[in-house]
Amino acid sequence: MDFKKNTPTHTKKQPELQQSETAFIMDAGSIVRKHTQNISQAFLDDLKDARNESSSKPTGEFHRIASIPTVIAERWLREGFDLWQADGKEIVRRLNNEDLGLLMATKKRV
Repeated sequence: MDFKKNTPTHTKKQPELQQSETAFIMDAGSIVRKHTQNISQAFLDDLKDARNESSSKPTGEFHRIASIPTVIAERWLREGFDLWQADGKEIVRRLNNEDLGLLMATKKRV
């Protein structure tokens, strides 16, 4: 939002991720927790557009690097990687190592 004019600086609505869902499944006498989240094509298309547009936009203090779904952030936390404590380079490295570059919102070097 541009506070000088008090009007939105963009009109394109960002696609939102659906909430993650947790189900408990009885499997061979054990209870298994299944954690899922639907990632829509519109969400992925928005990230692709943001990546393509990033090279022509100036980088500000708050630059969108990626949009990481809850289920991935929670899995990383279980694996010992705290997304909230990591810097941009660590996050980008992890996304690339896991072949999750489609979640990147910029082509710029972080």
